Amino acid sequence: MSSRASVAASRLAVRRAATAIALRSPVAVGAGRSAAAVAPRVARRAMASSAASATSEQPNMFCFQCEQTEGGSGCTTIGVCGKTPETASLQDLLVHQLKGISRFNSRLHQMGKPSAEIDAFVLRALFSTLTNVNFDSDRFVAFCKEADAMLKNAEQLYRKAGGTDQIDTSSFQLGANTSLGALEDLGRKRGSVWARRQELGEDIAGLMELVTYGIKGAAAYHEHNLEMSGKTNPEIMKAIATGLDFLAAPPKGGYTAGDLTTLALKIGEANLSVMANLEQAHLSQFGTPSPKKVEIMPSKGKCILISGHDLVDLKALLEQTEGKGIDVYTHGEMLPGHGYPELNKHKHLKGNYGGAWQLQKFDFATFPGPIIMTSNCLIEPRKSYKERIYTRGVVGWPGVKHLKDRDFSGVINQALSLPGFDKDSSVQRHVTTGFGKDAVLGAAGAIVENVKAGNIKHFFFIGGCDGAEGERNYFKELALAAPKESVILTAGCGKYRFNKHDLGTIPGNSGIPRMIDMGQCNDSYGAVVVALALKDAFGAKSVNDLPLSFAVSWFEQKAVAVLLTLLHLGVKNIHLGPALPAFVSPAVLNVLIQNFGIKPINSNIHGELHSMMVDEQRR
Repeated sequence: MSSRASVAASRLAVRRAATAIALRSPVAVGAGRSAAAVAPRVARRAMASSAASATSEQPNMFCFQCEQTEGGSGCTTIGVCGKTPETASLQDLLVHQLKGISRFNSRLHQMGKPSAEIDAFVLRALFSTLTNVNFDSDRFVAFCKEADAMLKNAEQLYRKAGGTDQIDTSSFQLGANTSLGALEDLGRKRGSVWARRQELGEDIAGLMELVTYGIKGAAAYHEHNLEMSGKTNPEIMKAIATGLDFLAAPPKGGYTAGDLTTLALKIGEANLSVMANLEQAHLSQFGTPSPKKVEIMPSKGKCILISGHDLVDLKALLEQTEGKGIDVYTHGEMLPGHGYPELNKHKHLKGNYGGAWQLQKFDFATFPGPIIMTSNCLIEPRKSYKERIYTRGVVGWPGVKHLKDRDFSGVINQALSLPGFDKDSSVQRHVTTGFGKDAVLGAAGAIVENVKAGNIKHFFFIGGCDGAEGERNYFKELALAAPKESVILTAGCGKYRFNKHDLGTIPGNSGIPRMIDMGQCNDSYGAVVVALALKDAFGAKSVNDLPLSFAVSWFEQKAVAVLLTLLHLGVKNIHLGPALPAFVSPAVLNVLIQNFGIKPINSNIHGELHSMMVDEQRR
């Protein structure tokens, strides 16, 4: 089956899913895993969701966009992430305003006359509302005011371009409501997810949020591309604008499950282009990555730690610290930077310090130098390092120093004034990164030969986001329990669960490593390209016919965008966790399980491996 045929098959599944949601019938959902087989956490979430829907009084806030949402239902008093009701309302209002802007922006794109200024603002504003990015209410007040101006600008550009559609945008305008308190109230009245659930029901409202969060994730990835290339992709921006426009005003007859699930897959399709564009931007800026051993134990000397995802910030920091006697360490999703030649040519790119984002309160507290957070995921800083941490780009926390550009002179001066590491580590340890798709595809011949020889019997993709729950150890245990005749592809910070374990090489003398770190979460694109290349190499009809299993650890909206991309490509039988999304209703979740083969993870690792192998035998 071709990629196009796989996409067609996934669209057929969408139509079946939409019918099942509408009918709520066991017959409609078709053959497959029954509701009784769904993990207990889904059942608990169903009860929590029903209880939340039954509540008639609007809570102080309502946010359920991340995997760790309170009680598997939604944060209603304060976010698990630390987001306050004030900030939550401002974020809801900003997203609502962006939908209003897109009423005109989508038409400008259709007319072939997009505004680079509006597109850049939409990306930046959407990115700011992702989980663990920006907690600064003052910054959101500024965003909301700027969005109000952008709405007026968008309408003027549309009229100037000859647009004649009569569009009522009164509900998207701020008017005289410009104070923090007034904007917070507007957010509760106009942007409330809770209110949409009350009005439209949890099925339709949940699908609307699935689309919204997919758009947020794609926008965040494309904003990274904008930061590097200075431009956006018109087709990608058209897809984002069209999606937001659809969410801004219901079509005649109202929203349907079919329309929204189709739109979700279109966002997945757009995100495939987003990830391809971002990869190309990385290659043009930093060169082609190659496998690199990275030291994870510190060395004596002055130091700066950089976390997040923005490799352009890392490049600028390395250039500005050249010859100053300061070592630069990466943290979290910056680890893959060590694989790029234009970055690792700097000898003071010393190593990687710490683990994934959720460990930063320990990692940052013990790091004896300043810290730069370039993107998500930020956690409330402890007092012990609050004076040493800087935010960049759309990231923000009240009272934390923010860098508006890439002038790191203040950070450098602070690093020189701090003690740094007082001695070398007594032991050396390393992890290996830098297996971009080109490095893997370059070994495709050897991989195919080793499959034929029986040295490789299965491929796993185990990756995505990490998080605080102990249940995420599932991904470590799965990697460690995988047969020795298997290769594990990984991307994202989820790899920190197991990347310090030496999994060795496959049997035989090929030297092919059993764990292949392909990079950041957006580098999941590379894993998709590798899977498609393997399909062609083995003459398989689709990726689903390969001895390949996906175990995806999700946390926030970038992961939602990646998941929608996989579904757009027709990938089935994805093991997803730790919990399934709270924003999708139990009815829709069950249908997704039935029609797309999405499987909640199970703590019985050997049972999971058996399930994956059974799936393979059925192909």
